[in-house]
Amino acid sequence: MEFYIFLIGILFLLAISDLIVGVSNDAVNFLVSAIGSKSAPFWVIMTVASIGILFGATFSSGMMEVARKGIFRPEMFVFSDIIIIFLAVMITDIILLDIFNTFGLPTSTTVSIVFELLGAAVAISLIKLTNSGESFSELGNYINTEKALAIIFGILLSVVVAFSVGLIVQAITRLFFSFNYEKTYDYFGAIWGGIAITAITYFILIKGVKGASFMSLDAKMWIKENSYKIILISLIFWTIALKLLDFIKKFNILRFIVIVGTFALAMAFAGNDLVNFIGVPLAGLKSFELFNASGQLDTAFSMASLSKKVETPPLYLLIAGLIMVVTLIFSKKARGVTKTQLDLARQDEGQERFGSSLLSRSLVRSAIFFFGTVKVIIPDKIFSKIESRFSQVGVSKSEEQTFDLVRASVNLTVASILIAFATSLKLPLSTTYVTFMVAMGTSLADGAWGRESAVYRITGVISIIGGWFLTAITAFTVAFIFANIINAGGNIAIIALLAFAVFIIIKTKKIHKKRQENEQEKVLENGKEISEETPILEKCSISVEKTLKNLIKIYSNILESLKNEDRKELKKIQKEVDKLNSKSKNLKDNVHNTIKLLENESIETGHYYVQVLDFLREIAHCINFISLPVLKHIENKHKGFLKEQIDELYEIDESLKNLVNSILNIINNESFENLEEVLSIQENILLKIKNFRKTQLKRIKNGELSTRNSILYLNFLTETKNLILNAVNLLKSQRDFILEQK
Repeated sequence: MEFYIFLIGILFLLAISDLIVGVSNDAVNFLVSAIGSKSAPFWVIMTVASIGILFGATFSSGMMEVARKGIFRPEMFVFSDIIIIFLAVMITDIILLDIFNTFGLPTSTTVSIVFELLGAAVAISLIKLTNSGESFSELGNYINTEKALAIIFGILLSVVVAFSVGLIVQAITRLFFSFNYEKTYDYFGAIWGGIAITAITYFILIKGVKGASFMSLDAKMWIKENSYKIILISLIFWTIALKLLDFIKKFNILRFIVIVGTFALAMAFAGNDLVNFIGVPLAGLKSFELFNASGQLDTAFSMASLSKKVETPPLYLLIAGLIMVVTLIFSKKARGVTKTQLDLARQDEGQERFGSSLLSRSLVRSAIFFFGTVKVIIPDKIFSKIESRFSQVGVSKSEEQTFDLVRASVNLTVASILIAFATSLKLPLSTTYVTFMVAMGTSLADGAWGRESAVYRITGVISIIGGWFLTAITAFTVAFIFANIINAGGNIAIIALLAFAVFIIIKTKKIHKKRQENEQEKVLENGKEISEETPILEKCSISVEKTLKNLIKIYSNILESLKNEDRKELKKIQKEVDKLNSKSKNLKDNVHNTIKLLENESIETGHYYVQVLDFLREIAHCINFISLPVLKHIENKHKGFLKEQIDELYEIDESLKNLVNSILNIINNESFENLEEVLSIQENILLKIKNFRKTQLKRIKNGELSTRNSILYLNFLTETKNLILNAVNLLKSQRDFILEQK
């Protein structure tokens, strides 16, 4: 008995951990629209979302039945079976969600919990069938197949419905408002506000109230009987009130819709998804209470009582809501997941997180052909009128905005309605799937997936949807394995799996911290820090300085590791080289946006800036073409360099350091009259390279070296020469850039 009390305690500890990792994943669902449209300061958005979560938590009582009887038939299991299922589910859930959060990928907590329950229940069912000698065909007696299939089908259907509804509603809304909505705002703002807030009120208050633990039965019945009156009064009230506020105080109706929508979606999220985090532990607690009162053996007590309707104590829901709020405020992983969806939904072009794929290219070609056909069918006047409503020419937008308030309001309104409606039907659809697909549908309708970005955005969507299916398969498989391990290993297996979960969480935390450090645009070598407000010339100078300092450090490390034939160190160096390449590529890919920020009259300035980035990119290439062949050479256990070769390269290394330090001194002090000194050092190094190449050719002729050794050494010299030429050209371009800016 004492051990079962310990296990129930473990379940609740796991529930707290699950709340933390779950909210980190699902915060994207209700934050992305408000953050993307910059509808309010960040602290306001977080406050509104937090209040919404607390309210929504009290609406989720009815959803808890899914964990007790939604996937399996509790009457077919005894207490010891149920505890194994619940432990396997919770351990799997924490590990799976934490891994996805670490890499910034929005997955579904609903799909995770459904397939984990299914996997663990199937595992225990098969064990029971094997022990009793029954056929596996009897598995349907143990699993609530009808309900499970309905939930799975509902989740899959929600993907199509959410995308389609988001696409249609956004297209209609944009036709009315256009991108230059300041002109149409006076006509449609109050009407759209009235419709949006009334819809949210209907589905949250009227449909969602059935699960509210704090409302009396009479109050629920009154709301149900007067639902149409509430809708009509709400529509009239909000339309008139918003119009008056706009007329008197120039009230921003769209911002208000986004704020109310954020509250509603956070509320709907908590009402629908809280079951994913605490449904299983609460079911475990109820199971223990029933077992403890029965006086029977754990292997004999049937869990048929779990099939009955049970109200969840409001205190548990409130505590869970508070934990979710605290997590929302302090979780850094939540912001990483949010960034992924913002990247795929943003209106502007720029650096894309995903590459292109054969499927995405095929879909884009098909879409272009389809719209080309539609254009032929629709009369030119009508098509031109429609096209003008979606034109963004001359539309001003804040640089910080990912998309505008019109799209943000549609995202929140449509998503909250769909989620709240599903909650009212006790269907635990995935809030992640719904909000993500609504956002993708509205993005497509708004033309955010243009010719320049469509293939990359579609690849991203396909990748994330593929990740959802992977989540389902992984959740089922891991929970199935864990349930078998616990059943076979007992208490030792439970402790081992808990230790494994802790290890994974610690490991992913380190990975996430490292990823954050890599993404931060900070330059620590010279005490400077890059931010959005940093002038472009200063950003460029910092990038040049950082690249050159890394260059001499990496070059020396390559040489030292080559001398010692240290494969492990060379692998570390290659990672640094890859990072340097990635940063130079990012600068190059974002050159279009950066040029736009330069002074309009300074055309030449942009030209020199592009040159600087070109030479930074070439320097990164050169060091990569040195590092990678050296690594492969040592990994393949080929012969190292002779002492004479190493000495020659060390001589070049010292000269290279001297050259780079001189370049940095000129750039920092802007003393370009000392350029001749740098050119003199460059000429001296190039002469050394020329002489060392001749010496190497003599060694080859005398048969002193192997072919691979010679190829590597000559490549080292060639790329060093290219590196030096590019470094000096970089200095010249930086000089021209600085002088032109001044």
